[in-house]
Amino acid sequence: MFDQPVRGLMRKQKLLKAPPETSVVKAARLMAAKNVGAVIVVAGPRIVGIFTERDLAFRVVAKGLDVASTPLSAVMTPSPQTIAPDKPFGSALLVMHESGFRHLPVVEKGKLVGIVSARFAMDPDLEEFTAEAERREYFRQRA
Repeated sequence: MFDQPVRGLMRKQKLLKAPPETSVVKAARLMAAKNVGAVIVVAGPRIVGIFTERDLAFRVVAKGLDVASTPLSAVMTPSPQTIAPDKPFGSALLVMHESGFRHLPVVEKGKLVGIVSARFAMDPDLEEFTAEAERREYFRQRA
């Protein structure tokens, strides 16, 4: 698995993009609807940032920011690192581990083509189970 190219593990169908002026609440709703943990922030064809569930918790909620009026541009990680789809997945994991993040945009010839997550290192069935458990816990706490 670690030698497998990123292309074979990246998620294309769950790739979520939004412009920098998108409100945090709108981004969070989109993330929940697609069951993903990150939004790639784009200005036209250019990646300008990434906003993750950890950003939501640490940069928005923990600081008491208003989710309706705070734009992604104020709380995203600007200019995120990227990886090419032909690189080994092990290289992607190493970049994520060394830099302390869990999501890595996949770019080919300057174009965003997908995203990989550190979760992909888990068995796919276990990954789906974990995502479903987290989703259920989130909604259980909101009920």
